[in-house]
Amino acid sequence: MATIKHGNGTLGLGALSKDSGLHKVEIGRPATGPNDVAVDIQFCGMCHSDLHATNGEWGIESFPLIPGHEIAGVVREVGSKVTKFQVGDRVGVGCFVESCSTCVECKRGEQNICRNGCCQTYSSMYPEGKGHDECAGYHTNGGYSSNITVRDEFVLKLPDNLESHAAAPLLCAGITMFSPLNRHVLKGGKTRVGVVGFGGLGQTGVKIAKAMGCEVTVFSRSNSKKEAAEKLGAKLVAHSDEEALKAAANSLEVILDTVAVPHDVNPIMACLEPAGAYVCIGAIPQAMEISPFALIVKNLQLEGSLVGGIPETQQMLEFCSKHNIAPDYKVIKASEANAQFKALQDGTAAIGRAVIDMSTLKDVMLTTESTNDPRVR
Repeated sequence: MATIKHGNGTLGLGALSKDSGLHKVEIGRPATGPNDVAVDIQFCGMCHSDLHATNGEWGIESFPLIPGHEIAGVVREVGSKVTKFQVGDRVGVGCFVESCSTCVECKRGEQNICRNGCCQTYSSMYPEGKGHDECAGYHTNGGYSSNITVRDEFVLKLPDNLESHAAAPLLCAGITMFSPLNRHVLKGGKTRVGVVGFGGLGQTGVKIAKAMGCEVTVFSRSNSKKEAAEKLGAKLVAHSDEEALKAAANSLEVILDTVAVPHDVNPIMACLEPAGAYVCIGAIPQAMEISPFALIVKNLQLEGSLVGGIPETQQMLEFCSKHNIAPDYKVIKASEANAQFKALQDGTAAIGRAVIDMSTLKDVMLTTESTNDPRVR
């Protein structure tokens, strides 16, 4: 790993260009404004989205790029107008750090779908008029770093009995699965749920759905994860097994598809009963074929789901704390992050999530490489 020096001394792990891997980077962070919370980052989960972004797969990335939107840490400083947080509080920061605050969605607490565009935790442009105009034109950098400064509205309180390294992956994986389940189960009354894919997202979704009282079916490529699914109280259907799929036809009310690579959803969609809902969660950049006829003849809903707003994310943390839910995860050193990315890329990563102990960032080997790139902020 190279060390790129620029900024005010905040250290991070960043991609210098598409497919470059992660390097140690020195970046700048905004000064703590009156409505801001400055957080010393203790842990940051590694999300498949981080890999997509650092590989430049979505075409919206700006390099150098420090990923990470599953952030857990401790408040170091608060602005003069902040009343919800105090120095020393355990807090989290999720997938976005700003929104317009004025649209219908923002006023409903659905900042994640702000119609004027929410500001993502990394690789988004700082907006004007939000207290950091000196940063306007620079892109945000995420949680693979030693600290972050965020407006208080976008900071979350961590429940006392939820450990920080367990809370970190919940801030993406947890809310990604909780939000559609909240919509369809807690509010919609559905009880028969399917989950496609049994990685970090899938197994988190199974845990949440079971805690909501659901009957859960996992769809995976083979039966190799059958025992792991059954340990969580779910049954497994191998979607390569045509007979198993036929037996599951019309058995489910809602299916959450977490798979982040192109795949044939039509045979799995047949497992929905009439008027069921198929929810796309895996962020696949490529187009896929879906039969409109299959939707029409059973009056099916096809929908997307992008994390959740701040109030719902706080609700998720409280729910997971109450039910003792956390993704399966392992804590790794910062020096192991590139190896974890390779495992995600190759499909060889263990079930669950990896969480970087950011205190180990200081131990990553230093070099003397430098840059004057003003985008490193």
